[in-house]
Amino acid sequence: AEQRLQRAFAGRHILLAEDDPVNQEISRSLLEHAGLLVTVAVDGAQAVAMARQATYDLILMDVHMPLMNGLEATHAIRSDSPNRTTPIIALTASAFDDDRSACLAAGMNGHIAKPVNPEMLYDTLRQCLERGRSH
Repeated sequence: AEQRLQRAFAGRHILLAEDDPVNQEISRSLLEHAGLLVTVAVDGAQAVAMARQATYDLILMDVHMPLMNGLEATHAIRSDSPNRTTPIIALTASAFDDDRSACLAAGMNGHIAKPVNPEMLYDTLRQCLERGRSH
């Protein structure tokens, strides 16, 4: 299963926007373990700046961050960046339906609850990255 993951994700570049150092480290190691290249942004404003300077295969966005939250950052990326159509997945400690609909309304493509379940993370990434590859 691990090799299949690495084949599916090989060379794909993820922008991880996460302000909490512990969550950052957990997510980064799960992503790198699957063969993904990871660039980290420590807040929403930095995520937007990075998304305007490079293209990514997928963006994992914490919803609750300082300076600019994940919803605001997603809106900014969707309105003006080379990542307008890049899949953006919300990372949030809240699994409430209101949160989920706010994420989708902001232009996010999906939602992963924290603490991150590796299987759910990999399944969501696979779905988004395979969809992106078929364009």
